[in-house]
Amino acid sequence: MKAYILHGINDLRMEERPIPPLEPSQALIQVRAAGICGSDIPRIFQTGTYSFPTVPGHEFAGVVADVGAQVDRDWIGRPVGVFPLIPCGECAPCKQKKYELCRHYSYLGSRTDGGFAEYVAVPRDNLIALPDNVSFEAAAMLEPMAVAVHAMRLARPQPGQTVMVYGLGTIGLLLAMFLKEAGITRVLAAGNKERQKKLASVLGIGEEDYCDTGEQALKPWLLQRTDGAGADVFFECIGKSDTIADAIDLTAPSGTVQMVGNPYGDIVLDKAVYWKILRNQLTVRGSWNSSFTHEESDDWHYALKRMAEERIDPERLITHRFPFEELRQGLLLMRDKREEYVKVMTILDA
Repeated sequence: MKAYILHGINDLRMEERPIPPLEPSQALIQVRAAGICGSDIPRIFQTGTYSFPTVPGHEFAGVVADVGAQVDRDWIGRPVGVFPLIPCGECAPCKQKKYELCRHYSYLGSRTDGGFAEYVAVPRDNLIALPDNVSFEAAAMLEPMAVAVHAMRLARPQPGQTVMVYGLGTIGLLLAMFLKEAGITRVLAAGNKERQKKLASVLGIGEEDYCDTGEQALKPWLLQRTDGAGADVFFECIGKSDTIADAIDLTAPSGTVQMVGNPYGDIVLDKAVYWKILRNQLTVRGSWNSSFTHEESDDWHYALKRMAEERIDPERLITHRFPFEELRQGLLLMRDKREEYVKVMTILDA
């Protein structure tokens, strides 16, 4: 098979390698679509990963081509999505089925081989079966969708509240999509790209509810729209010291700041910002990954159900599609910011 193998920092090569052998509890997935996550860019070009060589890619979907001895053969031929976190199953969070909080997890695409390959071996317990009306491209977005759902459900915004989404990359736009679907009518959003503004409009966020931070300051814009109070729930989807300070500063008393964005570097808060947390009695909470328990109540089933019922359409956020042989072009587009993008996807032939 063909696979993109990361041999070291900035050393990604497409090579021929044997189809991976299966352990008894694994399934072999023929990858049909794989998304490039923003985290893949520094992993490949700047910081490296946990061990080399490794096949990157953790957002993917495909068809079960084969199964190990302990897996029901009825899975063969099924289209599936793949939860990329592999929990240990033994630590305290795992015992509570909070697998996203596993203390000793592995991870497809960073700690073990992932989806930038024609075939990948994954644990059977990490599969979610796809209904007929969910495409492979949409299913390859289940991971970022579930991340957005997880953050939303932790923050628990209520109808009638003012909700702010700060940062409109893939996760921020998906958050806006799910908030609207959940009945949150007052969703404000801030981004800095024309494509983000257009997609926000498609999701139902009107021009009056969108702040272009490249043209105007967020603080007066938001305070004007909230009678000086700030947002009841503020989703910070960027991960920088100044944007986190903005989130704390612009959240209403007794409000919630939901941290979503991965940090770009060290986060430092001024004393005045910390005072805002204390004096406004804010709830500041983190969000990591997503819940996947094989139950209808988990984040992955929440997202998949709404896709199957055609209540959300994540494919509208796919801005670029590359054949598998041209995956590197998608990576370079994102690394060098050659043009505006949201979700970049590679498509593999059947």
